[in-house]
Amino acid sequence: MAIKPVRKAVLPVAGFGTRVLPATKSIPKEMMPVFDRPAIDHVVREALEAGIEHIVFVTGRNKGAIEDYFDSAYELEDSLSKRSGKEAILAEVQATTLPAGSTSFTRQQTAKGLGHAVLCAKDIIGDEPFAVLLPDVLVNSKVSCLKQMMDSYNEVGGNIIAVDEVPMERVHKYGVIKPAAGADVSKKLIKMDAMVEKPATEDAPSNLKITGRYILQPEIFALLETQSAGAGNEIQLTDSMERLMAKQEFYASRFDGDDYDCGDKMLYLQAQAGYALADKEHSAQAREILEALLKKFS
Repeated sequence: MAIKPVRKAVLPVAGFGTRVLPATKSIPKEMMPVFDRPAIDHVVREALEAGIEHIVFVTGRNKGAIEDYFDSAYELEDSLSKRSGKEAILAEVQATTLPAGSTSFTRQQTAKGLGHAVLCAKDIIGDEPFAVLLPDVLVNSKVSCLKQMMDSYNEVGGNIIAVDEVPMERVHKYGVIKPAAGADVSKKLIKMDAMVEKPATEDAPSNLKITGRYILQPEIFALLETQSAGAGNEIQLTDSMERLMAKQEFYASRFDGDDYDCGDKMLYLQAQAGYALADKEHSAQAREILEALLKKFS
């Protein structure tokens, strides 16, 4: 059977961002800047580099700034175009405008969990495989993380989960995958048969943490529709993925790159520093600034 191409991606952006309040009191957490642009821009760029043609934003209240950001800003662009020396920044601003018809915005009226947020995109996705990118997680890499996953998907089909190796003493902080019997965990693509949430070190089936990027088959929607509430009394995507795993193949895909969880204040700080240090134009100056601050406060 031919492998259907992945053309659409779901970005769940309805969350309140409570772990980074009060910064998110008046702006969406996804619009908080990570070095030189909003976090959501990094995620969208990753999707576009992977060949995604249509992005579905699952939004909530007070998220209009996300839609505005990816729209054209005529007054700003007109002003920049009339000012000498602003050609480069004008080009950067114009690059944030997504092509007409390439986005959809659908509302998750009630916070019922990640699984419910993905389900809100069902009618837009239709009967085709799709990607899910969690905007709390940024991946800085030479080749888009999702593009690396797409390469794996085009090889084996099925369902793909991005994973990254962590020290065994930290597995209790993450969801990790359980490799299938006989699977070679040293390879980039690993067949799997379960996911375990925050296992004790001695019980962990691997040290490969799930990293907020998925390629899923459309049969997940029927399972999400019948999924009972799980952890936090919410509809969990992982619960439906585990049910789908009994019917379809799942693979864990290692990726090359640095992933950052922007879910709380200290992790957000880490992402800021990581992206600044990785930027070719500003890395040297960023290093000087950070080293000076460390010396001052040591």
